[in-house]
Amino acid sequence: MSSNIIYLSPGSDTAPRRYRRSVTGERVIDIRGLVKSFGRLRALDGLDLDVGPGEVHGFLGPNGAGKSTTIRVLLGLLRADGGEVRLFGGDPWSQAAELHRRLAYVPGDVNLWPNLTGGEVIDLLGRLRGGLDESRRRELVEAFELDPTKKGRAYSKGNRQKVALVAALCSDVDLLVLDEPTSGLDPLMESVFRRYVDAFRDRGHAVLLSSHILAEVEQLGDRVSIIRAGKVVESGTLAELRHLTRTSVSAELGRPADGLRDVPGVHDLVVEGSRVRFQVDTARLDPVLAVLASSGVRTLTCQPPTLEELFLRHYGDRVEDAG
Repeated sequence: MSSNIIYLSPGSDTAPRRYRRSVTGERVIDIRGLVKSFGRLRALDGLDLDVGPGEVHGFLGPNGAGKSTTIRVLLGLLRADGGEVRLFGGDPWSQAAELHRRLAYVPGDVNLWPNLTGGEVIDLLGRLRGGLDESRRRELVEAFELDPTKKGRAYSKGNRQKVALVAALCSDVDLLVLDEPTSGLDPLMESVFRRYVDAFRDRGHAVLLSSHILAEVEQLGDRVSIIRAGKVVESGTLAELRHLTRTSVSAELGRPADGLRDVPGVHDLVVEGSRVRFQVDTARLDPVLAVLASSGVRTLTCQPPTLEELFLRHYGDRVEDAG
């Protein structure tokens, strides 16, 4: 059978990234059954999350889902009401000062000391974290096109964000906690950010990336956790999560695909002459391909679900309600 088969990988034009999880299984972040309430509001309701070295872990959810509360507990800014939270094996509440020397945190809205220059802020944060790499500092300042001689009060939002990112990425730390880190950056600087986060992960370090920019998480994330109402409702590699939902298929056939409509897992079948389009449960893709092959496939395109589609699997009802 002569055919053209195309498998599209959403969000990337390269081969799947090599998963770099430590073979020791050591966890940088280990959260089990985390509970946190504010009065009658239960912000976190038995949340589980783990991040290992050599991993970028995407942490997804809309405002109010519990992402920021989780990060504040992890940083020792809030005390958990229940469950267990371990950071580098320690307690982030009672050992905050010690553990903070091993991590760098970048929020989505950075405030700087108004009378310090950007360079002075970078150096100060580096000393607090136990040191920084001077050559990497110079490289990052140039890559982010940052003027480090300006006072903090003179920076725009985007440039304040650059100061925090340079300070984090040149520090000698083992974990980056990033909460909407590219807020205020233009697309060129977002690309620079992704390149340096990749390099940080390639050195065997861990990244917790909380972002509403799904394409950013899709490009960087080794694993993803989706949070809803204070609980993680989905967690795994993108390949694992895609296996749980539908793949889009289009094909041109030499003869009618009799019985395709009756194959379990096929949805929204459209037949237009020799072409067919449909959705199929990813776990049931093999029998569908067998039916297509028996019909003389001329071209075949399989489009796995995007991270946005995986996200809307849990939040689509909110979008519909808003409409």
